[in-house]
Amino acid sequence: MTNPPQRTDPRVLRTRQFLKEALIELMEEMSIEKITVNRLAQRAQINRVTFYLHYRDIPDMLEKMADDMAEEVLEVVRDDTDFTEAGQEEKWPMLEHLLVHIAENAKFYKIVLTSRKSTIFTDRLFKLMADIIAARVESRVTAHDASEVTVQKDIAVWYGSAALIGTIIAWLREDMPYTPQYLAKQITSLRAK
Repeated sequence: MTNPPQRTDPRVLRTRQFLKEALIELMEEMSIEKITVNRLAQRAQINRVTFYLHYRDIPDMLEKMADDMAEEVLEVVRDDTDFTEAGQEEKWPMLEHLLVHIAENAKFYKIVLTSRKSTIFTDRLFKLMADIIAARVESRVTAHDASEVTVQKDIAVWYGSAALIGTIIAWLREDMPYTPQYLAKQITSLRAK
């Protein structure tokens, strides 16, 4: 008999949310190196001891926030299928769902993905997208004759991941001038060429 998954105390979740929001606000105002636990705790309206009940230090908090971000992104894109019954690629709904998720959490993503001082979020998202793209490339290789493939798999993955993350970052920096649906369609059109 398996035990049901343990639920996290709502107070813990609320405190972590306060800390996350406070960190994002501070990252808007100053570089990550200038953010102290004292400053963060004050902004979150908690005491320092409470911060240390949740995290060792600010880098530990960033690491856990990046883990949470990766889990959320995986949840958003996990159940999407990209192929018709005939195995032909139809569209990439996963991309649209990802962009909608990013747009809904624009303040967070704009701060963490465009920060030049802390690349943990960009690096984590890059790895996640690389894994997803690698799986797509692998499915294409198995769907076609391997002799038809002209680009090395790792190069296709590097290029696809960098182009996608770079496009998302530019979109965020420009305050999302296009809807997620339109941007997804445009990116998909580029991929078809």
